[in-house]
Amino acid sequence: MIVVIGADHGGFPLKEDLSQLISDLDHEVLDVGAHAIDPLDDYPDYAKAVAEAVASGKAQKGIMLCGSGVGAAITANKIQSVRASVCHDTYSAHQGVEHDDMNVICIGSRVIGIELARDIVTVFIKANFVPEEKYIRRLNKIKNLEDL
Repeated sequence: MIVVIGADHGGFPLKEDLSQLISDLDHEVLDVGAHAIDPLDDYPDYAKAVAEAVASGKAQKGIMLCGSGVGAAITANKIQSVRASVCHDTYSAHQGVEHDDMNVICIGSRVIGIELARDIVTVFIKANFVPEEKYIRRLNKIKNLEDL
């Protein structure tokens, strides 16, 4: 699987470690930046790049890192077919995929530490959508909102 990862200056410190983790889990990493710490960069630029890579099929899952994760999730959800959420616990990271077909997680590197971030990314990558009727029905209702 190809996993796209992006970070602004707030999330940059986690990006290298999590990129290595993704590789260690035998997945390909698509790094859309930032490639250096720039205190003046803007999270929407990287969140958009992560979301577009997932929406286009260049990557199957995406990870966006910033200070809180909140603005990145708001940005990513503006891209059609992206279902992004802030995840600061392992339950949400796998349940969001299993029940809601979440395809992008946003993590606040100023909120959680590296070990929890590693656990969250691991369960997110390993999780798969559960195609039960109730989850499909709910997912279709979400997809229908994109047509409004």
